[in-house]
Amino acid sequence: MTDTTRPKRYRMVSKFYKERYGEKVYKLPVALPLTCPNRDGSAGVGGCTFCGEIGAGYENLPATMTVAMQLEENIAHIGPKYKAKKFIPYYQNFSNTYLGLAAFKSYMEQGCIDAAVGIAIATRPDCIADEYLDILADIRDRFHKDIYIELGLQTVNYDTLEKINRGHDLAQFIDAVLRIKRYGFNVTAHMIVNLPWDTMQDTVEGARILSALGVDQVKLHALYIVKNTLMAKWYQDGRFTLISAEEYADRVVNFVRHLHPDIVLQRLVGRAPEDNTLFTNWSMGWWRVQDLIDDKIDELDARQGDLCDYLNGKAVRQFID
Repeated sequence: MTDTTRPKRYRMVSKFYKERYGEKVYKLPVALPLTCPNRDGSAGVGGCTFCGEIGAGYENLPATMTVAMQLEENIAHIGPKYKAKKFIPYYQNFSNTYLGLAAFKSYMEQGCIDAAVGIAIATRPDCIADEYLDILADIRDRFHKDIYIELGLQTVNYDTLEKINRGHDLAQFIDAVLRIKRYGFNVTAHMIVNLPWDTMQDTVEGARILSALGVDQVKLHALYIVKNTLMAKWYQDGRFTLISAEEYADRVVNFVRHLHPDIVLQRLVGRAPEDNTLFTNWSMGWWRVQDLIDDKIDELDARQGDLCDYLNGKAVRQFID
């Protein structure tokens, strides 16, 4: 098990929550009955090559349950387990702005329970429009809840974006971030650090782009290969290989070092159920991968942002400093 007492050399989300809300805060997964535009033909078909039929929310309760029922059941489980009293309902699965405006408004309002300090909405860059952000601004002002929007980018490599069938490009991600920032909402970027076609250079460039855009938070994932997906078929056919856990740790550390020190890190490695995957975290517990990352950053005596020297006119700094 990872040592939770070890001082971290990066800005953890748990510390951010404690500073902002005065106590621990936990996210409550919420599933809505919807899909994604790259599944239904609007932006593509088949979905992302790594995404299974249930999407990313394997910890979700059934989407047939009402939002209120899901929140009640999750609070009853998570509250006593972690001694938490404040929560953020997290609309996690598929693209949670990919529905009509009236339905979107209703679902978002249902998450604004008394115990919630905010709501978090996971979606795609091509599913962000001002009309949806206007609704969230109204909800923020009426219910006094913070708004967190989580965007799946996964990679800044154009070829990889096509291979994984994301159905959007980097320009759409940039547009979405800039629109969200104009409303003053907190924006998170999701990145997969070990996609087979990406290199260390792609990893570092991802950190640089996110820093230049001024995203508020980042969530890093290690790719897990879900059974019965196109990615699983490619994996079984030997069409690609995956980097080692040690190489993953190297990439994460380099990402963190190039990331602006003000950006909050939600996590550095994800979790997934092994019974539905062909590959998950090199068949080791997520905490062991976390330890590899922490050991590497300690060994280098490195910290978040110590290589973030590329913003604000690097070439002319000699005339200013």
